[in-house]
Amino acid sequence: MSLYDIDDPARLKKINAALVNRVEQAIDQQRNAFSLFQTAISLEGQIRRRTDELTSALHRVEEINVELARQKDISEKANRSKTQFLAAASHDILQPLNAAQLTISSLYDLQESDKARAMVGQVERSLDTMNELLRTLLDISRLDAGVTTPRFTSVPIPPILDSLLSDLRPIAEKKGLRLRVAVTNDCVYTDRLMLRRALQNLISNAIRYTDQGGVLIGTRRQGDRISIEVIDTGRGIPEDQQEKIFEEFHRGPLAEGDFDQGTGLGLGLAIVSRLVTALNHEVSVNSAPGKGSIFRISALRASEPPAVRIGESIQSAPAPANANLAGKKILVLENDPAVLEAMKGLLATWGCDFKMARSTHQALTALDSNSWIPDLIIADHHLDFGNLGTDTLVHLFGILPVRVPAILATADASEAVVEQAASLGVEHMRKPVKPAQLRALATHLINGGE
Repeated sequence: MSLYDIDDPARLKKINAALVNRVEQAIDQQRNAFSLFQTAISLEGQIRRRTDELTSALHRVEEINVELARQKDISEKANRSKTQFLAAASHDILQPLNAAQLTISSLYDLQESDKARAMVGQVERSLDTMNELLRTLLDISRLDAGVTTPRFTSVPIPPILDSLLSDLRPIAEKKGLRLRVAVTNDCVYTDRLMLRRALQNLISNAIRYTDQGGVLIGTRRQGDRISIEVIDTGRGIPEDQQEKIFEEFHRGPLAEGDFDQGTGLGLGLAIVSRLVTALNHEVSVNSAPGKGSIFRISALRASEPPAVRIGESIQSAPAPANANLAGKKILVLENDPAVLEAMKGLLATWGCDFKMARSTHQALTALDSNSWIPDLIIADHHLDFGNLGTDTLVHLFGILPVRVPAILATADASEAVVEQAASLGVEHMRKPVKPAQLRALATHLINGGE
């Protein structure tokens, strides 16, 4: 049946509606397909743009990584150069100062009047101040460069404080201050020399900024930690200054006419902060103006203190009453002309029989015959022709008929050199060497450690 045979209008309308609906569905399907096609084209464009952006970003990241690698290489080269400079500075800067201190000691012994000795003493104190400042600046640079690394061990607290207070008590007494100690017989896990330096700076600062009363050094157990406290009755520190005091060149005001007015650069607490950080300890301060201050260093407790090497205790002790080196044979290994001349004057003043050598060859020549056997060898580490003091000592020990005590006196305080000296069984003294300490240690070693 065709549409022409249908005469029922209602049925025709129904058929027409069905046909229209089908047409509309077909159109909708085409429209949806076209829309999907357009969407696909749009997404493809977006994906292409995103891909281009990601490719560009990856390219930029690669360029940044290349630049970072280049900058890292530059930084590592700079650190190596800084390390080499510090090693050279430690030797080249401190060598003249060492020569000056040795010469001043000889000059003091030659003076006949009290006024002249007082003037020489003033020069010696100025040299000591310069030495301390240079050491501090070099130490800060070494710590920042990562050159100085801790040698952790179990360290008893009382011997460190005994050594420090023997040096600092006269300064406190000169100001009329009491210097007291109340410590437990505990050990901490630390580097002995670095902890000693940090405590020395804290105690020195406490004395410097205290006008009356005194300073108390004590310890407090806190679980598995020990808190070493330096308590003073000084001027105190305002709260807004308590963080700044650990910055370089920040120094509190001293009272007019103070015993060391004008000296120092405000580096003491800066190096304390660096030392404590390197040791994984903690430092804190509680203070109020007019009520004094409490500085604390908190460290892990340790057990079984190690045996103390003889040289570590004797170097800080005054020369014994029987420190007579007259007639003692001493071989000096040194290549710096100024230090050589200063050592000649010093040893001549002490009445020693001495020989000088600037290299391994000269040292071996000086001992070519067994007619002159030294009682002591004092060696610098860096000699002529690139010779090293430790290597030269090995050669000398090999040809000498008896084992001769030796001191490695050098501005090189690196861990490697200290360990080399320890492995050879010789004492390590850091330049500039104080003549009184050198004489005390020399006497101690020549007398067989008695």
